[in-house]
Amino acid sequence: MREYLLTLCVTAAVTYLLTGPVRKFAIVAGAMPEIRARDVHREPTPRLGGIAMFFGLCAGLLVADHLTNLNQVFETSNEPRALLSGAALIWLIGVLDDKFEIDALIKLGGQMIAAGVMVVQGLTILWLPIPGVGSVALTQWQGTLLTVALVVITINAVNFVDGLDGLAAGMVCIAATAFFLYAYRIWYSYGIEAAAPATLFSAILMGMCLGFLPHNMHPARIFMGDSGSMLIGLVLAAGAISVTGQVDPDALNLYVGSEKEAVHQTVPVYIPLLLPLTIIAVPAADLILAIVRRTWRGQSPFAADRGHLHHRLLEIGHSHSRAVLIMYFWSALIAFGALAYSVNSASMWIVLGVVFLSAIGLLLLLLPRFTPRAPRWMERFVPPRYRRSGSVAALAPEASTPASAAEQHAAAGAENRTPVVSGVAGVNGATAIGPRSRLADRRKAGTR
Repeated sequence: MREYLLTLCVTAAVTYLLTGPVRKFAIVAGAMPEIRARDVHREPTPRLGGIAMFFGLCAGLLVADHLTNLNQVFETSNEPRALLSGAALIWLIGVLDDKFEIDALIKLGGQMIAAGVMVVQGLTILWLPIPGVGSVALTQWQGTLLTVALVVITINAVNFVDGLDGLAAGMVCIAATAFFLYAYRIWYSYGIEAAAPATLFSAILMGMCLGFLPHNMHPARIFMGDSGSMLIGLVLAAGAISVTGQVDPDALNLYVGSEKEAVHQTVPVYIPLLLPLTIIAVPAADLILAIVRRTWRGQSPFAADRGHLHHRLLEIGHSHSRAVLIMYFWSALIAFGALAYSVNSASMWIVLGVVFLSAIGLLLLLLPRFTPRAPRWMERFVPPRYRRSGSVAALAPEASTPASAAEQHAAAGAENRTPVVSGVAGVNGATAIGPRSRLADRRKAGTR
């Protein structure tokens, strides 16, 4: 565990320290596109955050290769090299897209090629545990097609949910944490060395997300762009493929009996791994709904719109930060609920706990429809939007008190100022050099 934590910390530190210089580089390189109608940010913000995340990935793999226990992963398996090869290719495509905005079909082809590169080097699904049947061995073509499909779906699910500051990195970090706990349990508790690569991938993915989040939380100073979202999606898929397709369920020796009975009993264990979309169910649902919605309208499935789940949270009245936290809540509930069910599927308390937390989540979704009102004795200490309508007139005499000379001078100065137009120096993207504008437009902006 100490070596995994060291790898995580090194990855997070490298990602965090490189994000600042990468942000300045993105500004100089012009990777700061104009604000689109679907964007939620109000000022042009640089992309290319995936550059720092990729070098964090390289640093994590390099450190793990020089540690005593984790070095065995590189000696006995070719999966870390396969991951690095596929990650380098998908990262390069993402960097080009962040700068030049390449066609969606070209990106899709690049994602399939990156998955194929990993398959050629041994990172593929070899068999699947199916209830009532046993471990079904896959042919080379079946394993390749299933692996490529899983990688492409996971990459695009993460890419689709990358619409609010800190949303994609936080949700993937939550999923990677749940995945790490389960893969470590298989590797450490049951002594299955085939689960070691997936445990390493999850620890590195957690470090990449944690190192980037401080720069990406609202208001974000840099976006990860497609170079980052596709990269973390590929790493998450690689870890799931490593465990799902290469760990024999019968090797767990959890149950005595036939292979069919063993697989049937271990189905709760393999649900979160057989379908990685279980631990990223929220972005996967967003992906499916987006494809159905766009196809129904006669549009391309890759056409951008304003109908994503996080857009709808903003439309019903949630603030930016609250919408992100709600998405975090649902991701953690699904990921850790599946993890707890895989550990002890016979406990009714787990089911009741998930149901109770789901009710709380639904209540949080409806909160913007209700405006809280403070008691009358507290109305002097709360903002006006929380006061009753009758109390406004009562507080009016106090509000009409003549302002001091300093306050009048400050108000006059504020009126004479002109708002900064987006796209010029000093606005968000250029704040690596100059201070952030203090006159940000507070009007409701579009969504991205």
